[in-house]
Amino acid sequence: MLETGHRNSACGADSFGLKHLTAVHWNLREPQLYEHALERLEGQLSSGGALMAETGAHTGRSPNDKFVVRDGATEDSIWWDNTGAISKAQFEALYQDFLAAAEGKDLYAQDLYGGADPACRIKVRVYTEFAWHSLFIRTMLRRPEQAELDSFVPELTIIDLPSFKADPVRHGVRSETVIAVDFSRGIVLIGNSSYAGEMKKSVFTVLNYLLPDKGIMPMHCSANVGTEGDVCLFFGLSGTGKTTLSADARRTLVGDDEHGWSRDGVFNFEGGCYAKTIRLSAEAEPEIFAASNRFGTVLENVALDPLTRVPDFDDASRTENTRAAYPLDFIPNASATGRAGTPKNIIMLTCDAFGVLPPIARLTPAEAMYHFLSGYTAKVAGTEKGVKDPEATFSTCFGAPFMPRHPSVYGNLLRDLIATHGVDCWLVNTGWTGGKYGVGRRMPIKVTRTLLAGVLDGSLKDADVRTDPYFGFKVPTSVPGIEPHILYPSKTWADKADFDATARRLVAMFRENFGKFEAHVDAAVRDAQPRIGLAAE
Repeated sequence: MLETGHRNSACGADSFGLKHLTAVHWNLREPQLYEHALERLEGQLSSGGALMAETGAHTGRSPNDKFVVRDGATEDSIWWDNTGAISKAQFEALYQDFLAAAEGKDLYAQDLYGGADPACRIKVRVYTEFAWHSLFIRTMLRRPEQAELDSFVPELTIIDLPSFKADPVRHGVRSETVIAVDFSRGIVLIGNSSYAGEMKKSVFTVLNYLLPDKGIMPMHCSANVGTEGDVCLFFGLSGTGKTTLSADARRTLVGDDEHGWSRDGVFNFEGGCYAKTIRLSAEAEPEIFAASNRFGTVLENVALDPLTRVPDFDDASRTENTRAAYPLDFIPNASATGRAGTPKNIIMLTCDAFGVLPPIARLTPAEAMYHFLSGYTAKVAGTEKGVKDPEATFSTCFGAPFMPRHPSVYGNLLRDLIATHGVDCWLVNTGWTGGKYGVGRRMPIKVTRTLLAGVLDGSLKDADVRTDPYFGFKVPTSVPGIEPHILYPSKTWADKADFDATARRLVAMFRENFGKFEAHVDAAVRDAQPRIGLAAE
């Protein structure tokens, strides 16, 4: 077997059970991985130097194909209502079939860290079938120093084989696509998907399982910090603005997607950013645009001009979920350590396609826990087959597919941290105003940035507020630089009766969704539920 690159010679591929491989390429860096990917026709070089690869049928995650081994360790700790289960025997059959499928292949291996805090991180080894997948995961996780590789022994091993097809009968899964996690053995198996994001989200899932037992809050959020050490967290589902709003040239970026919060402060799980690039422009998002056009960046499903190879970020012909994965230090003001202090503000982002929520609201600790457990955003027409009108989406903790424990575990951790540190919490709507999707307009980014500036400089904390008649939270009555009526959603609608009906319908969706959590929260959180339109605005 050919082996290239640098590794711990006492802990090779055979330690995982891999055998009869043609080659293993260990911890190759960007230039070598580019060479391998291009030689193997895995991708194309863009004009700016990024490597563009297509992911085939899977242009996003497959949450319904994700399974966890149900054993003595996980029986009482996993939220099985939200998690597919397979037996130890089924996982063992899958594992042995993965090992057999790898025989005769060239594999790429990366030894990496999940977590910037040495006291909390895990050692991750990732075997991939594609060179570009190795480049992706090297970009997304944190890279050890060369000397650390000499003694690297993984605590979590991922093997990613897009050519592998699962057998639903033999393996107890739903389809030929599989993401199977064995927490007890520290193994993740990914098959029949070329979507690279499955690897990074698998690491997130494992950390979400391990860290709560240590009193550490794992979070699907971005984070930045000001010159005075004031940390801000941005929770939100995909498309709500986590990456865009945290990339603020006046503040240091800690990370754009996944973090932990320990007694020492917040720390990034990753060493890179995974930004959505659909309709990306140099004018609106200059830092992300520049990073997406550099050598070392991986572009997923981005159309390239066939002659010039210039990326066309407006082209959604393959998917709306086009992506750029780039090292964190491609953002000029990114943190070198991936660590910061205790948060001062928490922003919960929602993209409300119903046009009902105000652009900003201040939340009490109980309201913050309510909206964290709700995890609301909305799908809009055209994003998925059959979606003709806005559809409410509730993804608890702003990341249900990656949260293996019951949401109350994470909610209680967050509530205690907010109370202990006196953190201010806000709900920010980056969705629609003046009507639902198709009638109103998208909330102007200038409005959102002005409101966030008021949060970060402290001026909004003392603003005059009103009580929203539908949701009960406090909304500023006026903000310098903001057109007054946009803070009163009903005033932006031409048809006030239609607004009232739409708002009541959204409130009912919130209350119906929260029914499954009511037994797990205290009276204060239950009382934080939205009202049913007590009065017109």
